[in-house]
This record gives sequence, C-alpha cells and structure tokens, in this order.
Amino acid sequence: MDHDTNPHYPKRPPRIQLFQHVRPFYFITFNTAKRAALLNNSELHAAFIKFCGRAHTEHSVSVGRYVIMPDHIHLFVSMPEHELTLQRWMQALKSVLGKTLLKQGNPKPHWQTGFFDHVLGNADSYGEKWQYVQLNPLRAKLSSTIEEWPHQGEIVRLSF
Repeated sequence: MDHDTNPHYPKRPPRIQLFQHVRPFYFITFNTAKRAALLNNSELHAAFIKFCGRAHTEHSVSVGRYVIMPDHIHLFVSMPEHELTLQRWMQALKSVLGKTLLKQGNPKPHWQTGFFDHVLGNADSYGEKWQYVQLNPLRAKLSSTIEEWPHQGEIVRLSF
C-alpha cells in the first residue's frame, strides 16, 4: 500500500538523525501557489528580514543567505538542536509572509503545500547550493548582475 494512502504511515517519514548534538543546517525552497509572481516586492522582503531577525533572537534559528524570487524563496537555515522543528518554523514563516500578501490584496492560497529541504553535510555543499541560488535572478532575466537583484541577502553568517 502507498504511504500517502495508508493512514498508519506519515506522508513523509521522520529524518534519521546521524549526529547527536549537531545543529541541523538546511537548504530550503518553497513556492507560491500555482507559481504566482507575488513575492517581488520590498514590503514582503522587509517582513522576511524582520521575521528571520526575530527568529534568531528569540528562538536561535539562524537564517543565512537567501534569495526571494517572484514565485519562490531559497534560504539556508540552521535550526536549534531542540525545541522548534523546521516544519513549525516554516509554517510560521509562511503565515507571516501570507499576512503581508493579504495586506497587499493577494487572496489565499499563497503557498504550495510543504517545502523542499535538503540537509547540508559540509561547506562544499553549502557553496555549491549558494552558487546555484544566487544565479537564479540572472537565469530568470530579472537582473543583469547578481548584485543588482534587490531581494537577497544574509541575515546571519552561517559556517560549518
């Protein structure tokens, strides 16, 4: 029986924790519903920065580099060992950004269900993913240089 239709199994099994007492470091991507171009604005960018700053101060969630594209967001995040789960934090992030989108007159739904996450294992993996992410605005022909794209940055410097 398929895991998605069997009520005894979750849609996504829990991640195996290979190392104890290590802060997980993730590469995350999440998309707008129907890939609608809603995110390319300074008000949403400011709400993202504010949320991530508070998450760092109040919950030890460290968001490193990020790029906000018109229909999706890429970010790197280091979660605390205990307390807050990635799923709960992502739900809160989507909720806060969704409130900004509502204020701008964008009706729900704002987000695709779920998000993509990849556990980064080393500095090389982080560097490779960042090279891919920072070129997104160029590939989409939204800017002519990496530095020109206004909806990107780094909240906290993350390193292995």
